[in-house]
Amino acid sequence: MVSVAAVVVTFNRLEKLKTVISSIEAQTLSVATLFVIDNASTDGTADYLASLATRVPLEVVTMTENSGGAGGFAEGMLRGYASGADHVWIMDDDCYPEPRALEALVAGFDGAVAELGGDVPFACSVVKFTDGNICEMNNPLPTWDWARLIVKGQNSVMVEACSFVSVLIPRWAIAEYGLPYRDYFIWFDDREYTLRLTRRCPGVQVMDSVVVHDMGDNRGVNFSMVDQKSLWKFSYGVRNEASYQLHHRGLPYFLEFGARLFVSFHRGRVPLRLRATLMGRWFAGIRFNPPIEYPGAASR
Repeated sequence: MVSVAAVVVTFNRLEKLKTVISSIEAQTLSVATLFVIDNASTDGTADYLASLATRVPLEVVTMTENSGGAGGFAEGMLRGYASGADHVWIMDDDCYPEPRALEALVAGFDGAVAELGGDVPFACSVVKFTDGNICEMNNPLPTWDWARLIVKGQNSVMVEACSFVSVLIPRWAIAEYGLPYRDYFIWFDDREYTLRLTRRCPGVQVMDSVVVHDMGDNRGVNFSMVDQKSLWKFSYGVRNEASYQLHHRGLPYFLEFGARLFVSFHRGRVPLRLRATLMGRWFAGIRFNPPIEYPGAASR
């Protein structure tokens, strides 16, 4: 029987974390181990987890400092891989899987492998907002032939990239492609990693697997929306994507990304001071190029 290690990364969202854990406990396909990566929370999360009795094996990893979503997912995937699980299932602390979410993910992944071969690198869920609508910021990037599995009778869409809101990653993919870049901290770590995984074969979005993303506002994010409050997040996003475009795609893509930033700032009437800061982060991507971290040698 397939074994799955679940990974939840959390930082100061105790009440939402409780719902995530309950949702994982209620899965029709039980996880082998639940790893909760506590990014040095200060809201009582550590005390709560220390005294928590769960219906599934629980392992709490308390980070010495906030390593961001990227650092948390890298650590959690490393722990899940080390546990010997066949798959690692990753999600944020505001992602509530419906009871059949994992069972459907595994079935959808297996169906895709049967049709496409053993190189399928991940399966992700449909992400809904709390009101039942599609979650705007968590839509995967489909392939040009996205319906290839649908015409074969499977309820899955082929995708090139997705967010880290309920993604099932097989053990072999982590061994071969490594972990997400910890140094990204936040933003673009999920896009870079899933694009890395799909270099040889697309992933799939399993339409029967549904999770709810309990985020603040149901809207997408783009670089025209930056303000003083969100500047710190956009700063990571610009640096990380600039690094990816330059070091993993080439100079023309790096320059094209800079042009897109310029146009977005103009359309959004972003204050000149914020534009200057973010263009500085674009330049910072030239020297920022972290190495890939691998969990160790393994075979499929």
